[in-house]
Amino acid sequence: MLRCAVLDDYQGVALGLADWSRVRATSFRERFTDQDDLVAALGDHEIVVAMRERTPFPAELFERLPNLRLLVSTGMRNAAIDLAAARARGVTVCGTGSTSTPPVELTWALILGLVRNLVPEATAMRTGGPWQSTLGADLHGRTLGLLGLGKIGTRTAEIGQAFGMDVVAWSENLTKERAAAHGVRLAPSKDALLSGSDIVSVHLVLSDRTRGLIGERELSLMRPTAYLVNTSRAAIVDQAALVSALRAGRIAGAGLDVFEVEPLPADHELRTLPNVLATPHLGYVTELNYETYFREAVEDIDAFLAGSPIRLLT
Repeated sequence: MLRCAVLDDYQGVALGLADWSRVRATSFRERFTDQDDLVAALGDHEIVVAMRERTPFPAELFERLPNLRLLVSTGMRNAAIDLAAARARGVTVCGTGSTSTPPVELTWALILGLVRNLVPEATAMRTGGPWQSTLGADLHGRTLGLLGLGKIGTRTAEIGQAFGMDVVAWSENLTKERAAAHGVRLAPSKDALLSGSDIVSVHLVLSDRTRGLIGERELSLMRPTAYLVNTSRAAIVDQAALVSALRAGRIAGAGLDVFEVEPLPADHELRTLPNVLATPHLGYVTELNYETYFREAVEDIDAFLAGSPIRLLT
């Protein structure tokens, strides 16, 4: 039997969500922060299952894993894997299906938690604090600005419309016709969206074009009563500029599920700023998604062992 390592299984659930009987599977719950430790753990494994982009696979790592034959990534896109290096080393890379509904739901959990001050109010209830100490913001009649109108963005828009919000969207390739097909107005520019929205939610893919898309200048365009929500990728928003804006109260707050370094260091300021509602990258962490990830990871392994790999990443 080939040996299979399942990486970054934080909750320790991977081996119970699929039938791994055709391989000798080992689950690693703790994230490897040192490449030498990672190589030592994976050195005799022919198969690795990687959870999203938690563990990068650069070219140098492939060179240090001569026994690796198959790498399975949960999801069909993984920017942390050097696919060219994998091909050069003869490593097959496959992906799995996933669903876009969990990040939509978490986006709205963050929005509602922010505007209605759910964490401080709930904490006060538990600790004998004041009864009603904050004044919540309204969603009905306010403007929701979406950076990106793909699968997640369009579903986020639908829920905003259900709340009675005016929804606008912008991305470099978004057309007026596509926006209108979803009942959304196309913002004339990114700057117009930022300056005219009460809530700005990021739903873009990280790329060279979107990295650092929201920086100090862009944040300065937002209203001091506006909120920024990011469940996409941290690097789309300049983290230093965001911390500065939050610390100075130049925006009302932020709902964040993604960070440039994960897990977020224990002493990071984003953990303690009072106008931040932060979650530990939970956007995709649901029962349905995990069942899909690991069931299809096993399907990928079975197909590879049969000599006919499926769901190849290119």
